[in-house]
Amino acid sequence: MTFSTFTKAVAGGVALSAVLAGAAFADPALIYDGGGKFDKSFNESAYTGAEKYKAETGGSYSDLEITGDAQREQALRQFATKGFSPILVPGFSWATALETVAPDFPDTHFVIIDSVVDQPNVRSVVFKEQEGSYLVGILAAMKSETGKIGVVPAFNFELLEKFACGYAQGAKSVNPDIEVLETYVGAGFDAFNDPAKAAEVTKSQLDQGVDVVFQVAGGAGAGVLQAAADAGKFGIGVDSNQNYIHPGNVLTSMTKRVDVATFDAFMDEKNGTFTPGVVVLGLAEAGVGAAFDEFNADLITPEMTAAVEAATAKIVSGEIMVHDFSTDKACPV
Repeated sequence: MTFSTFTKAVAGGVALSAVLAGAAFADPALIYDGGGKFDKSFNESAYTGAEKYKAETGGSYSDLEITGDAQREQALRQFATKGFSPILVPGFSWATALETVAPDFPDTHFVIIDSVVDQPNVRSVVFKEQEGSYLVGILAAMKSETGKIGVVPAFNFELLEKFACGYAQGAKSVNPDIEVLETYVGAGFDAFNDPAKAAEVTKSQLDQGVDVVFQVAGGAGAGVLQAAADAGKFGIGVDSNQNYIHPGNVLTSMTKRVDVATFDAFMDEKNGTFTPGVVVLGLAEAGVGAAFDEFNADLITPEMTAAVEAATAKIVSGEIMVHDFSTDKACPV
């Protein structure tokens, strides 16, 4: 079954158990985080991976957009009860619910993106966001004419600071004197769904002379990119390749291959090769990177491309060690 009707039914108050009554047995499932399926970012990347699985195998999967945190545990339990496996949840905000539910369904496989849940039936996929962000920081510094660039995380959270810190490190590798402004959209998870506030804080940075802004705000990031484009400045996308959203005003995107992690998990289950544990994806694994395509080709000089390629090689070889904010809750630049 498709879950467009599933989503509408849940939003309308129909019990998850009733909606799932006709669901196929033993298919994979995907439950999106805040921001929804078509956030043009993190969730949509997971959806893209699931759709690739469907197209390449002829199989099916089920998905759900939750409408609030209270549904997290309920949704996991209902999918697991009906035999879906693996059940993939993109987003660190799923960790608590999954810690509670996974032990109750030892024969079901679960996958969480961006957090580690130490259970024998859970695969935890985490990324070296700092490495990809370092690359887009290089591009931002090389593109900036004012010597001021910005980053707009959804809120003050460790994972989002990994992006911001890597970005600052990359920028300062090009220009040690560059100023990096950081402004939060809000104070909690709701900030991921507030593009209007994201646009507002971006405008405040632009008013201070920033001419390149990196959005690390999920669905709210659309407001960052819109504000930068409206001002004739440059935005940088995140998670998915967002270069196409405002061609000519999105300098690049820090891609995070949630689509690959989703596709691989579904395929591993289908092939009987699913393994739990922690999977770490960085530049060496092509898990993160800077996006180059026809939408930003006119913005990127050969010198910028060469700088990114050189930095990539040095990071992969270990010559450049990009500091991971999460290791000590500090940024060295």
